[in-house]
Amino acid sequence: MKTLFLFLSAVLIFISCNRNDEIEQLKSQIDSLKQNSYKPGFGSFMSNIQVHHAKLWFAGTNENWQLAEYEAHELTENVEAIPKFRPDRKESQLVIMLYPVLDSVKLSIQQKNPELFKISYASLTNTCNNCHKQVNYGFNNVKIPDTPPFTNQVFKADNK
Repeated sequence: MKTLFLFLSAVLIFISCNRNDEIEQLKSQIDSLKQNSYKPGFGSFMSNIQVHHAKLWFAGTNENWQLAEYEAHELTENVEAIPKFRPDRKESQLVIMLYPVLDSVKLSIQQKNPELFKISYASLTNTCNNCHKQVNYGFNNVKIPDTPPFTNQVFKADNK
């Protein structure tokens, strides 16, 4: 009986040691993935935001409310990702100033109200510029776009 007990104890110790080695290997792999995973730069977020900001304008002014809703969602998604991926930047702490104006834009879209859309969009644009000024990027002044960012997209609503 003692022999069986000693044998089983030795097997359990062996399994436990192997298990610890596996756990350490997994921890090492996780650390490696953290170090080598892609982390978007702040400029990537800003470029995405700029594209969706422009597309949102043309969707809203053409009363393509479905596309406007989509672009507002994409814009919000990019803004929300900034603090997750770039918590080290001062700008990440300030993006919360965009939430109320994004809500206003979304409300104008839900109401399908072209005048409210233009007002809330102008407020969004001004808020972007105010944020840029607060983080010493005031030279990066955005405006309501004059021409669509893409010539291969239709912004008018398909009323079929």
